[in-house]
Amino acid sequence: MDRARLGLLISGGGRTALNLAEACGRGEIDASVALVVAHRDEIDGVARCREAGLRVAVVPKGPDLDDRIDAALAAAGVELACLCGYLRRFRVGERWRGRALNIHPGLLPRFGGAGMYGLAVHRAVLAAGVAESGCTVHEVDEEYDRGATVLERRCPVLPGDSAESLAERVFREECAAYPIAVARMLARVRRAAAETASA
Repeated sequence: MDRARLGLLISGGGRTALNLAEACGRGEIDASVALVVAHRDEIDGVARCREAGLRVAVVPKGPDLDDRIDAALAAAGVELACLCGYLRRFRVGERWRGRALNIHPGLLPRFGGAGMYGLAVHRAVLAAGVAESGCTVHEVDEEYDRGATVLERRCPVLPGDSAESLAERVFREECAAYPIAVARMLARVRRAAAETASA
């Protein structure tokens, strides 16, 4: 069977997308990155992904955006959509149900929901005074950060942490968690496709 094809959606620096691409390159995920989708050419992640040899499609915001994203992913033969710091709601619908993942820089459900992204998550964790943080990889559904958890990794919150220092510690866990979760999800997607084909 051919290697699976991933579609990565970015809104910022592209570090999470590059982490997945590198994991594919190392053979940790039996897949290749078929397409990276962004909405603006100027974001750092677009240049970084192109420098890494990844194909990038800039799909500007506007009417029928969800349809145009679907069309770009479908044209690239994407089997699994992975949100990589993507800050817009992704339309799942029938097409992507069970075939879309997101990684969140906090432990869900407590530190998730609309507006909870980036440093806002880490500030909320510090304000709550909890001893642990971490990351959660979850299926994407029609609500922010509410899909079924695929994988969670934890790390300590240390005395004197800033939002920035905690973010870096959590990101190390993200780099480990997302490739594992993507590999698990791809196995599930391909198993379902095989069962459908043999039915």
